[in-house]
Amino acid sequence: MKSIEQRKQRWLDFYDWDKSVKHVYTIGFPLPIGMPRWLPWPENKENRIEYAVRKYRLLCEQAEWLDDDTVPFLDLYTGTEIFAEAFGCRVHKPEDNMPFALPLIHSSEEAAKLKVPEVSSSTLSVLFEMAEKMRARAGKDALLRLPDIQSPLDIAALIWEKSSFFIAMIEEPEAVLELIEKTKTLLKNFLDAWFAEFGTEYIAHFPDYYMSGGLTLSEDEVGAINADMFDEFSQPSLTELSEYFGGIGVHCCANAEHQWENFRKIPDLRLLNLIQPQSVLQRAYPYFAGHTCQLHGGVQAVGEPWTWPGQFPEDCRFVIQVSAKERERALELSEKLREVCG
Repeated sequence: MKSIEQRKQRWLDFYDWDKSVKHVYTIGFPLPIGMPRWLPWPENKENRIEYAVRKYRLLCEQAEWLDDDTVPFLDLYTGTEIFAEAFGCRVHKPEDNMPFALPLIHSSEEAAKLKVPEVSSSTLSVLFEMAEKMRARAGKDALLRLPDIQSPLDIAALIWEKSSFFIAMIEEPEAVLELIEKTKTLLKNFLDAWFAEFGTEYIAHFPDYYMSGGLTLSEDEVGAINADMFDEFSQPSLTELSEYFGGIGVHCCANAEHQWENFRKIPDLRLLNLIQPQSVLQRAYPYFAGHTCQLHGGVQAVGEPWTWPGQFPEDCRFVIQVSAKERERALELSEKLREVCG
């Protein structure tokens, strides 16, 4: 089996367009964790730590018999609310679903009064505490999954009540841009502290892929705005963050095909993840071929997974994600995909 360092190098070569690695692949296999994936509420903190450590150890054991490009990690999962909560938003906690932030402000006047919180004294500090405890149990070399990073625009849209927020984008764009600047500042401060404490190697917040340097985030509100508004409210912060941290991975689950040209303009876009119907994704693969690596949701092509690379353009780099319920099937997928992927 490939060592963990060899798996990491495969990902780095995959991102490097001067290298020959066109595809990496991961095989999902049921892990006998023996406990539920607890909802990310403060009262579940210790259970979430235990869950992450158990999962990490099982992923390490799986890497000893299953040859793919999965890099084991500590699963520090969160909801989308964490940065909005740090600004003061209340959080709703459904009994059977992920928590989410409730709007804090409704006007430009309220937006102007918001202060950028200090990371160490905000609710974000609990994530550092949890990560430290996970690392103490799993080992200092264990990679962490990034918390759920929303884009500056998306964080602003959680803080400001949505209907009045979109109206303000038309009638008071300066106020919206001021709030986006504040959310971007908090995001940068958080990631600066995070990378200083835990290193710049990590697993993306969604989906699971290895990164060394750069950042990963979700950019979903762009599905509700036009291309010119993307240029005004989203592109500047994405460009700045990518240039500041040295690359970016973007997840988007919005209906945002009208923004694909803008996604291509993001500097050093290492990987793009779209969650859309298969008919849409079939257009995405050739559109982004030769420009950025791709990891989209759902079945990627027809037939057996080892035939998928031959169904797309030669310069289309994408992650092959498959799953297997039985060990024999996982081993078969591994053998055939290794032949195809090299």
